Amino acid sequence: MSGHSKWSTIKHKKGAADAKRGKIFTKLIKEITVSARTGGGDPGGNPRLRSAIAAAKAENMPKDNIDRAIKKGTGELPGVSYEEATFEGYGPGGVAILVEILSDNRKRTVADIRHIFSKNAGNLGEAGCVSWMFAKKGLIVFEKEKVDEEKLMDVALDAGAQDVRETEKEFEVVCDAPDFEEVKKALEQAQLKPLLAEITMVPQSTVKLAGKEAQQMLRLMESLEDSDDVQHVYANFDIPDAEMEQLGA
Repeated sequence: MSGHSKWSTIKHKKGAADAKRGKIFTKLIKEITVSARTGGGDPGGNPRLRSAIAAAKAENMPKDNIDRAIKKGTGELPGVSYEEATFEGYGPGGVAILVEILSDNRKRTVADIRHIFSKNAGNLGEAGCVSWMFAKKGLIVFEKEKVDEEKLMDVALDAGAQDVRETEKEFEVVCDAPDFEEVKKALEQAQLKPLLAEITMVPQSTVKLAGKEAQQMLRLMESLEDSDDVQHVYANFDIPDAEMEQLGA
């Protein structure tokens, strides 16, 4: 698994700083609005909206905020029209990077993303240059010391998961994106509480980084994720756990 999953779990453990909670809410509201616009306002028949609402609830977003975002997407309330796009590029050491954005001004966003890449030892590439390296999957992460490996494997595989992978400190359950909710539900019903559960882009291979390149890579990730227009960043770097935790502190 890529360092992206490690990066996500470290951020999750640290928790969102109060100063960034407004930014997180803004990104979630955008996702809910666009999900409702493209697939309708009923989460029962709109898996993307259902996932967006679950993510918002996990961040303790008030129900009123969620409802307003849905109504803006369905047109019941006035709202901003956002354009979806994916940018591709390379980071330190040749790491492949995908950046998903929602923007009301594509020209501005392209300039911002290009600047962030160039400022952090990376470069923005052409469409299709790295996307072939990734596949959309469900990822559910558990801390090793908090779950029984045999039980986890039995429940996950019976529910339709493709694989259960072991890292230094965690188990990673991987499934096809359409099976994500069913696998996650089965694990939760078995009293197996995940540290992280998301639909993500899983790379076919990884690039090992250490030292200066690892520092540059994490600065690039942080800078991209801090952009108001960026919804998700995926990358195929692999940094040892100890160094990742030290750099992410």
